[in-house]
Amino acid sequence: MGSSTQIMRAALLAAAAVALVAAAYLLREKHQEAEAAVQTIQDQLDALDPATRAAVIARLTSDEVKRVKGSGAAGR
Repeated sequence: MGSSTQIMRAALLAAAAVALVAAAYLLREKHQEAEAAVQTIQDQLDALDPATRAAVIARLTSDEVKRVKGSGAAGR
């Protein structure tokens, strides 16, 4: 009976290790996708003339401030 318990523990440990490796792989993949998206956005912003770039960044900032303030009020 002790042998079957050890086998079960080893199998569970192996399954947990496989799950951990899979999760790490998925996390790395998502991180790489996010980096690529950020680079694409940065490249698009860099292609704009300075005045247009400043206007776009100001608008994005304003929209984000509104979004954050809106979600903060809902949480109260």
